[in-house]
Amino acid sequence: MSKIESYLYLNILVLNMPNVKITNMLNFYTLCLLAHGPKHGYELIKELEPKLGRKISASNVYPFLSSLRKNKLIKFDKIGNRDKKVYHLTQEGRKFTHQMFNKFGDLINIAIEPRLAVCPCGCKIYSGGHAKKVRGKLMKFCCSHCAKNYNGK
Repeated sequence: MSKIESYLYLNILVLNMPNVKITNMLNFYTLCLLAHGPKHGYELIKELEPKLGRKISASNVYPFLSSLRKNKLIKFDKIGNRDKKVYHLTQEGRKFTHQMFNKFGDLINIAIEPRLAVCPCGCKIYSGGHAKKVRGKLMKFCCSHCAKNYNGK
């Protein structure tokens, strides 16, 4: 079992609430969109399509919204002549979303950490930076200023 698989296995319960599971990118992106502000169902569908690169149907979105609502993570207000439902996160929903984002961030850190270089100043460098040979060894720096001031001690 890889490090990421172990992490997922040990922490999957943190991403779950009774009857709410973030098991796919559609659910994850739906929460992301709601975290940015209230949205009606059609608006969610139209914003999800380019993010996921595929056609999204109402049957992909509304059952998840229903699950969120049953678990008091979202509410809706009816607006306009047609009583469109505009969904928004509740306080509990914001808390759940925050926890989920933290766990997702931890997964990203696990995936990225092996690719990071550390500048002598302590900055972590994912890509780019400034490379300079020091005593025959190619070193990575966060910027040319650090490379110039590096004295090798």
